[in-house]
Amino acid sequence: MPRSHAVSPQGRLHQVEYALEAVKQGSAVVGLRSKTHAVLVALKRAPSELASYQRKVLKIDHHLGMGFAGLTSDARVLSHYMRQLALSSRLMYTRPLPVSRLMGSLADRAQLNTMQYGKRPYGVGFLVIGMDDTGPHLYEFNPTGNCFEYYAMSLGARNQSAKTYLESHLDAFHDADLDALILHGIRAVRETLPQTKQLERAAVTVAYVGPGADADASSPALRDGQKLTILEDEALASYFDHLGPTERQRAAQARADAPAHEQPPPMDEN
Repeated sequence: MPRSHAVSPQGRLHQVEYALEAVKQGSAVVGLRSKTHAVLVALKRAPSELASYQRKVLKIDHHLGMGFAGLTSDARVLSHYMRQLALSSRLMYTRPLPVSRLMGSLADRAQLNTMQYGKRPYGVGFLVIGMDDTGPHLYEFNPTGNCFEYYAMSLGARNQSAKTYLESHLDAFHDADLDALILHGIRAVRETLPQTKQLERAAVTVAYVGPGADADASSPALRDGQKLTILEDEALASYFDHLGPTERQRAAQARADAPAHEQPPPMDEN
């Protein structure tokens, strides 16, 4: 029987690796969470100078949102599937869909595409934020069908620079308030840019979810809850005013401020 995905003698699934490469080529997305909130920060990219920026953050439900890196068409299809699951939970059980159950269903769907004939893995990766009765959550989804929960994570082009920032500031996230968490996310996304490029406010989208977002639709608590909110353009002005220097600029300034080594005294001439 023909196989849809050839396996190399080294045990590598080439089609899956190609899909993972598509995720690496996408613009950066950063996610992080505290004990009360979960935040997404996405870097938007325009296909050409004549086009507007593409949407990188999508709302799934009042308590769920996602940011993606990779093929936009695949992200659109999977976001529709996620919305169907969330809507079914509200219609059948009159309760919001738990985040872990959503990610499990998404992982099962993606994994089938890595093994069935005539299909290909999805060429997109997600960071999903959500709120349920256990608190805020941040999950990563990738084309292999794996889903993992994180305190902070990044996807897309040059994401290692963002991960380095997140790892160095991880201890500050747990007790951070919402504004501080958003600032950390924007700074992490900024680290993915080349040194010669400035982060533009119009190219950034921020989304957050907080306490009460997972309340029942018929409950008055939902009106007071911090439902998934997306911030763009002017709403980000105050955050950009407080960004400060990049990590590279801080390191360069520290080297410049360090005392110079004393030069050895000149030798006496005989």
